[in-house]
Amino acid sequence: MADNRNVRQELYDRIRESSKDSVVLEEMKRMGFWAKNENGPTIPELLINKEVELNKELNKLYEEKRKYQNKEAVLRDMRLKRMADARLKREENKKKKELQRLEKAEAWKKQKETEIIYLGEGVSVGLNNIENNVTALQKYNLPVFNNENELAQALGIPLKELRFLSFTRKVSTVSHYRKFYIPKKSGGKRLISAPMPRLKNVQYWILENIFNKVTIHPAVHGFALQRSIISNAQPHIGKAVVVNIDVKDFFPSVHYKRVKGLLQQLGYSEKIAVILALLCTEAVTEEVTIDGQNYFVQKGNRVLPQGAPTSPAITNILCYKLDKRLQGLANKSQCSFTRYADDITFSFDNVGTNAQQLVWRIKKVLQDEGFTVHPDKIRIMRKGAHQEVTGIVVNEKAGIPRKKLRQFRAVLHQLKSKDASALKWGNGNLTSAVTGYANFVKMVKPAQGAAFQQQIVALLQTNRLQYPVSITTTPKNTQTPPAQNNSNEPKKDDDKPWWNVV
Repeated sequence: MADNRNVRQELYDRIRESSKDSVVLEEMKRMGFWAKNENGPTIPELLINKEVELNKELNKLYEEKRKYQNKEAVLRDMRLKRMADARLKREENKKKKELQRLEKAEAWKKQKETEIIYLGEGVSVGLNNIENNVTALQKYNLPVFNNENELAQALGIPLKELRFLSFTRKVSTVSHYRKFYIPKKSGGKRLISAPMPRLKNVQYWILENIFNKVTIHPAVHGFALQRSIISNAQPHIGKAVVVNIDVKDFFPSVHYKRVKGLLQQLGYSEKIAVILALLCTEAVTEEVTIDGQNYFVQKGNRVLPQGAPTSPAITNILCYKLDKRLQGLANKSQCSFTRYADDITFSFDNVGTNAQQLVWRIKKVLQDEGFTVHPDKIRIMRKGAHQEVTGIVVNEKAGIPRKKLRQFRAVLHQLKSKDASALKWGNGNLTSAVTGYANFVKMVKPAQGAAFQQQIVALLQTNRLQYPVSITTTPKNTQTPPAQNNSNEPKKDDDKPWWNVV
């Protein structure tokens, strides 16, 4: 009985889906009561099939009509459909973006292994410009770096270390410089930023292979090959008037953009110039401690650090125009002119030259070139009074202040009877200080300096002085050693010649 009901229900469902005639036709064919026409359906069959199609379309239209009669239901269905479509599209877009993000991150990771594409906020804009001015580089006989990998290879460090040393952050837990203060001769303290060994080695390479190859002005005697404080003082010996001016905050006055511009002017691409400029400059930072962790917070622009071996050479090159203008002023005023780092000296015999007016003109030139004169370090020294240039007395011949020499002799004499801890000379280790001063004296007065050195060696041999590294003397018949070399060449402590132990 149940089977009959199921069969009957199936027939009802089939009739509902098509039509009664269509179901009867199908059953008659199945049971063999309707002959199959191999050439095609007969006309009654076609009519029945057409009726089925029309009924389906009609039912569909009826269904749509009923649906559209209820506007709220229609709007609800439309909204639900739009929401479903939007949800589906969002999911597809989310998957697409996530895939793109992963692909981009993977590409970025691979690119970082072979390129430097970001070095921090505010300095990474020009890293896409990789075209060198080869003609300019050849003019100065400078090495050519087509990309950062060639630069890293020349420096002898991996690319990731080059990125680490040149990367700049507003807040960092690492500093590439060790900072400390040393007292100034004129009072106060001077901040020294000494680079850490890895960065220092890189800076020495840059100094020797790039900056030392660029010609500087002949009037520059500071940190230049074959020049010293002696050569800086010689043009001013025996002059009627000596004018000395110091530049305020000399190295900090040179900021990152000027260094980058200099390197581009030498011929390097903007990308290489950015990397080299970051290696040679340091951001003004403040060290703070939070929860036991030290942070270095940037509070100023990147500038030349006082303590980096590259800083003096960079300023010498950057100041070429300044030196040329000051030399022109000296020629016009019939003066001698030299510059030793931030120490500018003019001297003249012409009684018609107004020293105060000369100082005003020097100030104007310095201001035009982006520097400021230290107001407390302007000295006009006239003949008959004490005249001194970079620590050398220049009244009649190159000499050393007598008072200072007497004090030095007294210290060496007292060391024969007193303990070294009870005496003081200069800053830091007493042995290093007296040795360095004896070397300085020998540069100016070779015989007197050699005598001082012999006294120091005797004190070392009798253990009146303790020195951390060995010190030797030259035989009596040996030629006097050359003046102190200011080339900033990297040397190990145990490789330093005895006259250069400071």
